[in-house]
Amino acid sequence: MNYGFVKIAAGVPEVHVANPHSNVQSIENLVIQAEGRGVEIICLPELCLTGYTCGDLFHQQLLIDEAEMALIHLMNFSRSLDIITIVGLPVTYGSLVLNCAAVVQKGRLLGLVPKTYLPNYEEFYEHRWFASATALPERAQVWLCGQQVDISAHMLFRTPTCTFGIELCEDLWAPIPPSSELTLQGAEIVFNLSADNDVVGKQAYLRQLISNQSARTIAGYVYAAAGFGESTQDVVFSGKAYIAERGIIIAEAQPHRLQPQLLESEIDVEKLRAARRKNTTFSANAARLRHHPVNTVESALITTRDFELTRHIEPHPFVPQGRHLEERCREIFAIQAEGLARRLSHTGSKSVVIGISGGLDSTLALLVCARAFELLQLDSRGIIGITMPGFGTTDRTYQNALTLMRTMGITVREIPIGAAVQQHFEDIGHDIAVHDVTYENSQARERTQILMDVANKENALVVGTGDLSELALGWCTYNGDHMSMYGVNTGVPKTLVKHLVAWVAEHSTPETRATLEDIVATPISPELIPANEQGQIQQKTEDIVGPYELHDFFIYYAMRWGFKPSKIFFLAQEAFKDSYTIDTIRHWLTVFYRRFFSQQFKRSCLPDGPKVGSVSLSPRGDWRMPSDAESQAWLKDVES
Repeated sequence: MNYGFVKIAAGVPEVHVANPHSNVQSIENLVIQAEGRGVEIICLPELCLTGYTCGDLFHQQLLIDEAEMALIHLMNFSRSLDIITIVGLPVTYGSLVLNCAAVVQKGRLLGLVPKTYLPNYEEFYEHRWFASATALPERAQVWLCGQQVDISAHMLFRTPTCTFGIELCEDLWAPIPPSSELTLQGAEIVFNLSADNDVVGKQAYLRQLISNQSARTIAGYVYAAAGFGESTQDVVFSGKAYIAERGIIIAEAQPHRLQPQLLESEIDVEKLRAARRKNTTFSANAARLRHHPVNTVESALITTRDFELTRHIEPHPFVPQGRHLEERCREIFAIQAEGLARRLSHTGSKSVVIGISGGLDSTLALLVCARAFELLQLDSRGIIGITMPGFGTTDRTYQNALTLMRTMGITVREIPIGAAVQQHFEDIGHDIAVHDVTYENSQARERTQILMDVANKENALVVGTGDLSELALGWCTYNGDHMSMYGVNTGVPKTLVKHLVAWVAEHSTPETRATLEDIVATPISPELIPANEQGQIQQKTEDIVGPYELHDFFIYYAMRWGFKPSKIFFLAQEAFKDSYTIDTIRHWLTVFYRRFFSQQFKRSCLPDGPKVGSVSLSPRGDWRMPSDAESQAWLKDVES
């Protein structure tokens, strides 16, 4: 089972200019390597059977004939192979010579795709040798390699796992590349046969161009360019190769290698289909091309084999790496602060009330409040921070809460909840020694009542602290910490909360930084159960509901892409193979789906809060789910 992945490759063979016999041998070496690795489709460079730099030799009939003989050799070579091979060669159609891509599988020539846009640069004036695909009639065929074959730039190739299209080099640089139309007509992967030469700065521009085109078309994009062996009479070809998926370069070859290269990876076609279904702009744009003719060619079946994923699966999809992390933190923090600032501006409020526990979520919410007040030039004393120690509060979190509030210059209040909750237990007849859900939730609701009533008294807004991960799991008390007047963390997953607090710490005063760093290092806990004999946190959230890094992984792929549990399980095994056993991942995935379905009623009445990323659980925005939806099908898929 390949879980929607299609294994593809870009090959850069060594070229012998004007020697198709030698070139086809080099190509076949790469093809057999790719076949052995389970590659379904391999793309080779533009005019790779002859070499791109043949110049006026393209006017020689012998070179045209030799290229055809080399293609026949490749077709015979492919008879016992499943792999689809895309190679470049010159092809004649009447009085025209066309720069074509040939698609070969199991001894058959499936189709020919000619280049549409020909460069007219000083070093490459292709109009001298080739005609554009626009010179062909609408339905054209040529006799090549002993068979009648379609030749068209408007051609799609359908395999059992994907539909793909082809364009050649300069086509990508056009204002409207052929790939734009091909993808709107159904192509999920685009292969580009190129012979792009090197000049200073061009590689970075090309990389960006490929990335942007794959993003715009919601497609996979595979690019293979000519390399060592092409003539260096006036220019140099470095053998560039890229594989992109929806705006992200997932693999790239090392340029300026003197040996052949095989760049391989997997493109997640299921993810592309999910993105296209969600993107109504894509389908609306595609409707404009309903009457444009396109020729679709069916490939032969590819033998099912054991699937091995080679591409990297990021275990923390919400957390970018390197310098991008700081950029992400800065942007999210700005969105949160501006969202709260607008709400304060609209209501005319000069004060907010927030419960400070000394944990990560309330800390981030407090930092957002401080920034919003700074934007509005309000007095920070209008931020009323209330710490409400209860039965499970430890000295570590209590001291951190007080120190943080003092160093930030906000109004500090302490309202213990023990006596009030004990009175409540007496009123409802609950035994205080029974540490059940009533024992825990009574504390959470008491704290929320205090915050709401203080807000009424001070003409202020209650700022919520719960995050996206807690909402997904329903790890919040209904009408307790579940409720606020504006939830600034509602779009932030738990794995990112820690990084946001750490990022703010780096830009804080030494005293505040020390407190923030200790908060980041504190185990995540609601602190509703009494501490142990050593005064340390006994109730650790991740021991109860599971590791947040796993749940955030599940959230991302279930909410963002709509993947089946079995595929998420497969991806999680790859991402966390050095961290968790298969049984551990399966257990927490089951917990995730059980909780996610059973806790929807809490998400159906969420307070307002800003969306900050690609996943949101707001019932007014990205996630509209009935509270009584049944989870059996999802749990069955996990079990299977």
